[in-house]
Amino acid sequence: MDRPNFLVFMTDHQRGDMQPPHKKIIAPNMERLYGAGVSFTNAFCPSPHCCPSRATFFSGLYPSEHGVWNNVDVSNALSRGLFDGVRLFSEDMAAAGYNMYYSGKWHVSALEGPEDRGFINIYPGPAKKREFLNAPDIGDWWVYGDEAALKTSVWKTAPPASDMNTPRADGEIKRRGYPKYTNYGVHEDLFNDRAVVDAALERLDKISTREPFFLYAGTSGPHDPYFAPQRFLDMYDINDIELPENFDDPMTDKPAMYRRIASSFRQMSAREHRDSLRHYYAFCTFQDYLFGLLLDKLESRGLLDSTVVLYCSDHGDYAGAHGLWAKGLPCFSEAYHVNALMGFGGTKPRGSAVSRFVSLADFAPTFLDLAGIPCGRKIFGRTLAPYLRGEEPADARTEMYTQTNGNEVYGIQRAVFDGDYKYVFNTFDFDELYDLKNDAHETKNLIDMPCMQPVVEKMCRKLWRFARDNNDNAVNSYIMTAFSPYGPGVIFE
Repeated sequence: MDRPNFLVFMTDHQRGDMQPPHKKIIAPNMERLYGAGVSFTNAFCPSPHCCPSRATFFSGLYPSEHGVWNNVDVSNALSRGLFDGVRLFSEDMAAAGYNMYYSGKWHVSALEGPEDRGFINIYPGPAKKREFLNAPDIGDWWVYGDEAALKTSVWKTAPPASDMNTPRADGEIKRRGYPKYTNYGVHEDLFNDRAVVDAALERLDKISTREPFFLYAGTSGPHDPYFAPQRFLDMYDINDIELPENFDDPMTDKPAMYRRIASSFRQMSAREHRDSLRHYYAFCTFQDYLFGLLLDKLESRGLLDSTVVLYCSDHGDYAGAHGLWAKGLPCFSEAYHVNALMGFGGTKPRGSAVSRFVSLADFAPTFLDLAGIPCGRKIFGRTLAPYLRGEEPADARTEMYTQTNGNEVYGIQRAVFDGDYKYVFNTFDFDELYDLKNDAHETKNLIDMPCMQPVVEKMCRKLWRFARDNNDNAVNSYIMTAFSPYGPGVIFE
């Protein structure tokens, strides 16, 4: 095969256990891709937020080296865009002659769009750059329920607040002085994802088969709140929905912030949590349907065998784990475990499941490798091409790392995990240590057990080596901020 084409379908908030071979949802098109390729069952994002994870996907770097830490589009963002000098794989591929097309969610930089990084932006078109000096806190229209609030600061035109004098509606979470929020409901297409896919389908109809292309389609589902089309909701019976094993975790042995975040969701009954999960599953199935439209179009044009297809997500969703929803600072695997299925386009394994650790950073060098384009710079990501040939790479990952500087208003946190243990360094509270072999759902924090201190020290050494190698400055030796139980100097001992 000459240089392959590429199709990437990236969802938002889709957990890694939503994919085959051990999926929890109805997903015939993901099954179709799995049958023609590889399922990476231990794929993880670097951060439980859209922007840093997407920047990692496109650059092959962790946040400490690409510079995007949080949501770039809010008024109190910690970062607006990529560090100067950071190059994305899309620029390499465009320079090598690939026709690059982008449809849908970007969320890599508020200062530039995909059209500035080698892509032709086919939907919604080139983004207008925002002036952030006095930018309003625009929030999200689906949460605020008032599109006018997008135009002015919430301090000037406050969106409708929760009515604390009326009974709480099904799935509603009341917060005095805050906008009304409902965790789930019915909507044909809350985020206009069909339009994103339609733009990609239209482009596929026009694409020349004589020149290689790379087409990215990024939807916004199944992002919270979980509003799914009724026909997909009808596929699931609430009586068949089981809450996660760790749903009732009181988190008394975990940072207080975790319990504070969970407190709002405790307004919902167990039935409402199960219904939230039913809507989440249905929303994931809707995404699978949209993905299937793209596969059908590739097949109708005779392009499936020459196109490498990736289905992935930017980060996960707690989806009821530990009583939580959405994603954020609690460093539980559900927020970091992502979908990653790759197939067609010359992939040799068919229906193969790879359990080795994979990072979102690995896809940038994989695309370049498969396209025969040298990367030419140091990045964290490693090519996954050997797995697609049915081979085991010599540098298969044995650990995975996370980086987050919080969610605009709280919390620097780092973590490292391997097949045995997971250590979480929290600058805002006490740390966490989980025995992953005997406690896969992370319910018992072992950080204070004296017998576990050698493990903590070993994991700290790994964490600080990673920080050194990836220019992570999440360390300060000042007596008021030196909170790690073992400082970075241990790597030199």
